[in-house]
Amino acid sequence: MTNLAQTPLSDRLRSLVDTVQHNERTLRRFQNVELRLIGAQDFASFLDTLFRHLPQEFSLASVTLWLDDRAPMLLELLEPVALRALDHPGLKTSREGGLAAQGLCDDGLPWLGKPCELDDFARRAFFGAAQPPASAILLPLAAGDTVSGCLCLGSDDPARFGDGMATDILERFASIVTASLDNVAHRERLKQLGMTDSLTGLANRRYFDERLREELMRAVRYRVPVACLFIDIDSFKRINDTYGHQTGDRALAAVAACVRQQVRLGDTVARYGGEEFAALLQGDRADALTVAERVRLAVERLDLQDDHGQRIALTVSIGVAASRVGGTASDAVSFGRAMLEEADRAMYQAKRNGRNRIEALVKTGGDHAEHGVLPVGQRDFPLID
Repeated sequence: MTNLAQTPLSDRLRSLVDTVQHNERTLRRFQNVELRLIGAQDFASFLDTLFRHLPQEFSLASVTLWLDDRAPMLLELLEPVALRALDHPGLKTSREGGLAAQGLCDDGLPWLGKPCELDDFARRAFFGAAQPPASAILLPLAAGDTVSGCLCLGSDDPARFGDGMATDILERFASIVTASLDNVAHRERLKQLGMTDSLTGLANRRYFDERLREELMRAVRYRVPVACLFIDIDSFKRINDTYGHQTGDRALAAVAACVRQQVRLGDTVARYGGEEFAALLQGDRADALTVAERVRLAVERLDLQDDHGQRIALTVSIGVAASRVGGTASDAVSFGRAMLEEADRAMYQAKRNGRNRIEALVKTGGDHAEHGVLPVGQRDFPLID
């Protein structure tokens, strides 16, 4: 191997330029795969990207995806009948895979090296009876403290995945896979249970209530904060009466898309009824207020036009509720209802205080909502802990 310090300066510069260009090409190829994953409309398309497009793009000998079938959002995806219909040998759900991954990926960090050096248990868990690749990397698929699976990439080159290799790009890719998997699981659940609002394309109230229950159970288990926004289009009856119901429908669809764009991929947004929307967020009160202001401002800037090309002013009033959940699983269900009611009351307070604003009910020392409000101005928006 040539020592760069002993080569002429021009050769070293050329080598550095080549390295930068190679890294840029690699990033672009990863971005192409990531866009396909994020845009996957169903589980079959998601798996096709991982098992067909990814190995072609990066000349991989094998791709194995292990998923924990106990993860709440994966239960329907991983039913035996559904798995047989997909017929992907690289998709595994055995308990052995989880145990092997847990032993290899200490502290949630990737493992990389030569599979031939693994013990029989770990090798069989990921490669079965087939000849394992010359080198491989095992990437945990984790959101927070929850690991829903792992992605194993194999190569015929024994030096491709080895000690000292930088893994930051692959770890970022694993986070995209995790978020996309959660997104696909949401979409599949909507299809299976008929929980989509046909006008806006958002989840409907039934689905939101189910997600609220699941998210509160998760919040209790991991002691993480959860937040809710209740969003209502201001003076919507006037829009319908002035411009007609077709324009009213366009307004609903535009606001729905606007809200969806302002929240994170794993958050849940639903049309809760009429001109009301609800958003379930992973985060504390400060996070929720930040998202709420993004939504309020984005709706205010929407360019919705009537049949004559004139702009129709749209605004929303938003109520915010958030807390860190404690207690038992049964407490979580009742807390979810109380949090939604609190956000609803705060939204009506925003209406009474002038519309196009955000409100959150003031908390006492016991963390119970009072009838006072914590106003959030339209332009002097504070971040309140």
